Amino acid sequence: MVVIHALELEFLKIMPSMIVEVIKPLVEADPLKVKSVIAEVQSKFNYTTSNRKSWLAKQKAIANLFGGWEASYEALPSWFEAMVQKDPSAAVEIETAPAYQGDEVVHDVRILTRVFWSFYPCIRAFRSCKPIVQVDGTHLYGKYKGALLVAVSQDGNGNIVPLAFAVVKGETSDTWHFFLTHLRTHVVTRDGVGLISDRHESITSAIARSNGSWEPPRAIRMFCIRHRASNFLRNFKAPYLQKLIVNMGYCRTVREFNVQYARLRERGEAYTR
Repeated sequence: MVVIHALELEFLKIMPSMIVEVIKPLVEADPLKVKSVIAEVQSKFNYTTSNRKSWLAKQKAIANLFGGWEASYEALPSWFEAMVQKDPSAAVEIETAPAYQGDEVVHDVRILTRVFWSFYPCIRAFRSCKPIVQVDGTHLYGKYKGALLVAVSQDGNGNIVPLAFAVVKGETSDTWHFFLTHLRTHVVTRDGVGLISDRHESITSAIARSNGSWEPPRAIRMFCIRHRASNFLRNFKAPYLQKLIVNMGYCRTVREFNVQYARLRERGEAYTR
C-alpha cells in the first residue's frame, strides 16, 4: 500500500507537465474549453483532473506556445518599431508611465498605458472610402484588463475597411480623446466626414475636447442605428416597434423620415419624446 501510495503521489506530481504536452497541439490549433481539457486527459490517461488543474495547464500551454502575458506586453514596443521600420508610413503612438517600487521610481522601466496604431494600407484605403467613420470599443479579457478601440469605414462595394486600433485601460473621456486625436491626425485627414458611434458619454466628452476637429463643419456626429434600436427596446419594451425605429434610421429623405416618425407617433406620444 505504501508503494502504491508513493506511485500515486509521483504520478500526480508529473501530471501537470504531462497535461500541458498533451493539449499543446490542440491549443495551438484552436482555443479549448476547460471541459475539453478534462475530456482529453481522461481519454489519454484514464484520469479525471480538476477544473483548476486543467485551467492552469491550459494557461501554461498557451504561454509555452505564444508567450506569457508579461513577455507579450514587453514585446509590443519591438513589434511596433519593426512595423515602422518596415513601413515608415504606418502610424504608431505609444504612451508610457514611470514604474514605481514603493515611492521610488524604477529606472529604465516604463509601464505601457496606451497605444494607437494604423497600417499604411488602411490609411491609404480610406482615401477611396465613403466619407464615414465608425468607432466602437470592446473589452479585453485576460490577465490584464483593458479595452480595444477600433475605427472602420466602408468602400463603394459596401465592404468594411479597418482603419485604426488602440489598446487602452478602458472607455473613458481621456482614452477616447487619445484615440480620436490620433485618428484625425494620421488617418481621417479630410473634412466633411460622418462619425458613427453609440451614445457613450466618454465619446461625447472626447468630441467636445477635440477643438472642433470632430464637430461641424469638419465632421458630423451620427448614432449607430442598431444601438438606437436597442436603447429604444430597453426603455420601452416594445419589440414590435423596433423595426420601425430601424426603418427611420435608414430613411434617405426628410419626407421619408417624417412619414415613419408619424407612424411611430400614432402608436404613442411617449415613443417620440
